[in-house]
Amino acid sequence: MIKQEKFDRLRDLMDKLQIHEEDLTEKFILGSGRGGQKIQKTHSCVYLKHIPTGIEVKCQKDRSRETNRYLARKELCNKMEQILFKEKSKEQQRIFKIRKQKKRRSKKAKEKMIHEKKTRGEKKNLRKSVSLND
Repeated sequence: MIKQEKFDRLRDLMDKLQIHEEDLTEKFILGSGRGGQKIQKTHSCVYLKHIPTGIEVKCQKDRSRETNRYLARKELCNKMEQILFKEKSKEQQRIFKIRKQKKRRSKKAKEKMIHEKKTRGEKKNLRKSVSLND
């Protein structure tokens, strides 16, 4: 359950971005995916459309309709901020960071890394103590 404080903060953000409830088209869609019988039998998926801009959001992150309504409005605000201020949202930055981490190294970068490892290994071998067992 989402607290009233969060709804108030969301309303303030919506006012700041000039998103009014009367400009929104809201539909509830039959849920799909994992979650069992509760999801497949209830209309908990929320579809929002901001009529003036044409931005559409669909949210089914939770089993609760109220929570999905809140999350859909929050997602709509994030999209509006991104369009208005032309900056990457925190979510997009996080996704970009993960993609960069998972991306394969280029052939040149891989060769450079292997070369550096070899030179480091050679340095370590030079540091080893000399044994007098000859």
